[in-house]
Amino acid sequence: MESITGLTLQQWQQHFLQHAETIGETLSALLDTLSTDDNAWICLASPAQLQAQIEPLLTAWHKDPSALPLFGVPFAVKDNIDVAGWPTTAACPALTYVAAQDATAVANLKAAGAVVIGKTNLDQYATGLVGTRSPFGAVVNTFNADYVSGGSSSGSASVLARGLVAFALGTDTAGSGRVPAGFNNIVGLKPTKGWISASGVVPACRLNDTISIFALTVEDAFIVAGHAAGYDATDAYSRHNPASAPAALPAAPRFAIPANVVFFDDAQAEAAWEQALNALSASGATFQPIDFTVFQQLAEQLYYGPWVAERTVAVGEMLQHPDKMDPVVHGIIASGKNYSATDAFKAEYLRAELTRKIQQTLSQFDALVVPTSPTIHTLEEMKQEPVRYNSQFGTYTNFTNLADLSALALPAPFRTDGLPAGITLIAPAWHDRALASFGMRWQQQLSLPLGATGKPQPTDHLPLPASPLHVRLAVVGAHLSGMPLNHQLISRNAVRVEETKTADNYRLYALANTQPAKPGLVKAETGAAIIVELWDVPLARFGEFVAEIPAPLGIGNITLADGRQVKGFICEPSALSDARDITTFGGWRHWLTSKENSHV
Repeated sequence: MESITGLTLQQWQQHFLQHAETIGETLSALLDTLSTDDNAWICLASPAQLQAQIEPLLTAWHKDPSALPLFGVPFAVKDNIDVAGWPTTAACPALTYVAAQDATAVANLKAAGAVVIGKTNLDQYATGLVGTRSPFGAVVNTFNADYVSGGSSSGSASVLARGLVAFALGTDTAGSGRVPAGFNNIVGLKPTKGWISASGVVPACRLNDTISIFALTVEDAFIVAGHAAGYDATDAYSRHNPASAPAALPAAPRFAIPANVVFFDDAQAEAAWEQALNALSASGATFQPIDFTVFQQLAEQLYYGPWVAERTVAVGEMLQHPDKMDPVVHGIIASGKNYSATDAFKAEYLRAELTRKIQQTLSQFDALVVPTSPTIHTLEEMKQEPVRYNSQFGTYTNFTNLADLSALALPAPFRTDGLPAGITLIAPAWHDRALASFGMRWQQQLSLPLGATGKPQPTDHLPLPASPLHVRLAVVGAHLSGMPLNHQLISRNAVRVEETKTADNYRLYALANTQPAKPGLVKAETGAAIIVELWDVPLARFGEFVAEIPAPLGIGNITLADGRQVKGFICEPSALSDARDITTFGGWRHWLTSKENSHV
C-alpha cells in the first residue's frame, strides 16, 4: 500500500483481499505512525495486543474469508467503551479499570474481523459537546487548531478525520456522535437507541446512551453499524428492529426545517447553512418550515432539568471526590442532586408529551434537516463560557435521543473561514437505513474531500447491503407509480427502487371485470419481457399488504431480465379465459396509453 492513512472501508477490504498474509506487517506499520503524544489517543495497542487480535483472524481467514467482512480493518474506540484487557478511563484516571471483556459492539466488530488500534480521548464521563473537558488535554479541531474539535467523542472524530483508522466508535447521548462529525467534515451515524448494544459502555444516561459510528463515507458508517449491531439480552435497553420503516428516502424528499434557525450571531455558520439548503434544493429536496418550539423545550430537559440526575446516578461514588473530576463536569453532574423523585416523574411525563408532538410533526415529512451545530468556538472562548457555549452546540442535537429518533450527521458546504459546517438528518426510530440512502447521494453530489485527509470522494461507492428487513416486490399494474392502488404501497412505507423488466418468458393479460382495472402476469413457455417496478416493502407491513390482494391475483416469485428473483404479482390461470392478451404492448402503461389513443 502506498499510504495507510485516509483509506475507506472498501480500500482496506480490497487490500487485504489480495494481501491477507500482510495483515501483521500492515497494521504494525500503521501503529508505528501513531503516538500517545497525540492527545486524541489515550492508549494505543501494544505489539502483543495487536498480535493477539491478528493471529486468530488469520486462522479464521484461511478457513472461510467470507465470514470476516471486516478482516484487518483498523478502528478506534472511545475510552468509555470496554475493550478486553485494555484500561477504560472515561477520561477520569481515578475511575480506571481493566476491562474483563469486550463491549458487545466491540466483540461483534472483532468477530467480523476488525482490529482495535487504540482508545480515544473524550469529555470526561462523556459530559460535554466540546472536547476540552479532559485531563488528557483538549483535542483540537483537525482544520484549525485554535478551535474545538467538538465532543464528547473528540478523539474518535479526530483520528478518523485524519484517516488514521477506517472507522471509530463514539457515543451519543446529547449529540456527542454528531457535533464532532460536523466540526471535522466526517460522517456521524447516531443510530436508533437499542439497535447497537450499550453493554460495556460506561453510562452517562443509560436511557439515552447510544454507541455511534464515525466514518469517512455514509456507506462505511452504515455497514459498520450493521456489523456492530444486534439484539443483546445483556443490555436491558437493547431491542429488535420492528421492520416497519422505509428502506430509503424518496428521490425527491420532503424535509422539515426549523422556521427560525438560530446561529448565535455566527454569520459564517448561517451562510454555510444557506449553501447547504441550496444544495439540498438542487438535489430535488423540498422544505417546509416548522415551529421548532417543542423540539427546543425537549432539548432543554436534558441538562436543565431532572434528567441530569441520570448522570449523577451513573457517576455514583466518584462524585464525592471533586478533586478527581473536571470541575465543569463535576458541577454539571452534581446538580442532579437538586431534584427529587417527584421531579423525575414529572420530567418523564413532560418528555412523553413533547415526544408525541415531535413524532406527530415528523410523520408529515421524510426527515428533519438542521445545522449539526449553529456555531463553533475557539479553545480560548470556551474557557470564558464553558457551559453556555457547550449548550449552544447542542441546540439541534439534545432532543434526539429523548424523543427516540435516529440521526445522521453529514459533511456540508464549508464556512468561508475554512472550517467545516455540517448538516444533520433526523427521523423517527429505525429510519437509519433510509437516512443513509439519502446521505450517500448527498456525499456524491457535494464531492467534498474525505475528512481532513484532502483525499477525494471515491468514485466507486459501495451500495448499502441488501436489507433483510424489506421485501423487494415487482408490481406490474394498478400498484405502479401514479396508479389507483399505489397508495397501498406508499401508506406502508414502501419505496420505489427502479423500473426494470421481467425475463422474456412472461405473458401479460388485461383481466375482465376488475375495478380498478388490473392486469394478470403469467409465466409461459413463450412470452416477452414485461415492464415492472420494484418496490422495497417493510417486512412487518408486507403481510397486511398481501391480505388486501383480491383473487385471482396473488404473490409469487418473479424472475427478472437480469436473473434476479423477487416477489411479484401472479395470476390464477382460471382468470385468463375471458382476459385479453396484451403481451405485445410490453407493459400495463403502454396498454392503457394505446386504449386512450384509440378511444377503445
